[in-house]
Amino acid sequence: MSNPPLPPQQPGAQQPGPHPAGPQQAGAQQPGPYPAGPQQPLGRRRLPPAPFGLPGMPPANSRKGLWIVVGIVAGVLLLVAVGVLLLVNLVGGATRQAGDLADSFTQLVIAGDTNKAYNDYMDPSLKEQLSREEFDSGVKSLQLDPSCTTAYDDLKVSNEGDNNIADIAGLIKCPGKDIELVYRFAGKDELKMVTIRLRPKA
Repeated sequence: MSNPPLPPQQPGAQQPGPHPAGPQQAGAQQPGPYPAGPQQPLGRRRLPPAPFGLPGMPPANSRKGLWIVVGIVAGVLLLVAVGVLLLVNLVGGATRQAGDLADSFTQLVIAGDTNKAYNDYMDPSLKEQLSREEFDSGVKSLQLDPSCTTAYDDLKVSNEGDNNIADIAGLIKCPGKDIELVYRFAGKDELKMVTIRLRPKA
């Protein structure tokens, strides 16, 4: 007895039984050749790796602080330099003034003009201790002449309270003899002689 004929299959109808593996549905992930790394939690971004080589320029705040320090140091150095220059000028000016006074006074003494030397250069306190006559006779006893010259060994300028002090020591060099001289000038605005010593060098 023969089998009944199979009904004709409609196009697109699925055949019963096992189906061959077809292409996977769209959207399905394909396994890659490497395992997937750990997923970053949401809300946190991964920092970029540190650059290779030397670090870059320091932040702007650091540079600003550095410039402030440099400016302060430069200002202090400038003030110190100005102070030193002023001090040198003041001391140098007082030293020159004292040297000029001593030289002018000594030239009058050598020339025998004791009246002008006494009146113009001596302080009233010294005039109370040394009269004009005593000063004149003392200078004449030295027997100075125009060939004598002066040489100052020491000239110091200092301050005592409001007064400027100038101490001067040296020699009046004459043919065959030397005369020791010691002067002290003092004063606030104008220096006047407060101490004098003139005597032959032993």
